[in-house]
Amino acid sequence: MRNFEDDPTLNDLLSNEQLARLNQCLSALCSEPVVLARTRPGPDAVPVEFNLETVGWLSGGGNDDERETAAGLVAFLMMFVAKYRLAANLHHDATEAGYAELQRQNEALKASEARYRELSDQLQQKVDEQVTVIKQTQQELYESARLRSVGQLAAGVAHEINNPIGFISSNLRVARDYVKELGATLPETPTKKDLLADFNDLLTESIDGASRIAGIVSDLKTFSSIDQADFTRCNITSLITSAMHLVQTEYNHELQIVERLAELPDISGHPSRLAQTFFNLLANAAQAVQDAQSDKGPGRILVKTQVESASIQIIIQDNGCGIPEHNQPKIFDAFFTSRPVGSGTGLGLTVARDTVRGHGGQLQLDSREGMGTRVRLTLPIN
Repeated sequence: MRNFEDDPTLNDLLSNEQLARLNQCLSALCSEPVVLARTRPGPDAVPVEFNLETVGWLSGGGNDDERETAAGLVAFLMMFVAKYRLAANLHHDATEAGYAELQRQNEALKASEARYRELSDQLQQKVDEQVTVIKQTQQELYESARLRSVGQLAAGVAHEINNPIGFISSNLRVARDYVKELGATLPETPTKKDLLADFNDLLTESIDGASRIAGIVSDLKTFSSIDQADFTRCNITSLITSAMHLVQTEYNHELQIVERLAELPDISGHPSRLAQTFFNLLANAAQAVQDAQSDKGPGRILVKTQVESASIQIIIQDNGCGIPEHNQPKIFDAFFTSRPVGSGTGLGLTVARDTVRGHGGQLQLDSREGMGTRVRLTLPIN
């Protein structure tokens, strides 16, 4: 629609149909037909002006007065047509401006919505991170409480069992001496000889069993370290040896564990948590060896320690079933386990990694399915 910033022409004011109807009406008002044209048809034509500009020419009519009057009427009508067009243009411009403003506000609303959505995603991510931290903290508290419970149990076991085991061991040794003295006083007969031999064997086996119980209690006490503070000087070799003895006991001393333990300096650390870490890793290795196929030969676990630079390295390697490649990215996730339901909590490697990190060290795991697993722990000496 024309804005009429420039002076309009008759084409702008009237269409061809409107011009024909206007000529018909003007002719009815005059004695002779009247014609309003865009160009001057003859010398007797009267100009039709709009805003002091000639927009058309009117010819015909009965005389000059009729032509002048008709031209004035047309000019009067043109003024109202122009006002109508101007109002329509103003309305159109206002509508366009309003629509443009609505579009701008809509774009601003979309941008604001996108910012709020991004902010919401960031807040949700932070909430998820905090929930993860809370869960990890709860798990650490649970593990700490569990370790304290194990330590208290070990202290009770050591107190309640060590004394009677000591009495039993001492009495069995005295009884064995009495049997020797009694055998010397009895007459020599085949029956006495066999009876004394069997009795000596029974006493020897009982003494060995009592010594084994005492060793297990001692290992359990070392494993739990109930009588030590949170951080103290730790003998890594002693902790690893106790963990190996406990795992061997759990598997009826049927595991083939190859020890290559170097002389290690004491380090500052949490004995019970380090012992728990070594036990978890050895138990995983033992389980992997048990799950391996029999055609691979006997299962074997290598435990090796060494000093390198300013750190202690502990290597636990097995030739068991290994970890499938698709499970390896998740092995340190809490509660993840590939064992059947009820066979594991899925916390062993998680606790081991966190414990090693808590001591300023690193834990690296390399595994190949069907080949075995190698775990390397690095603990700083200072």
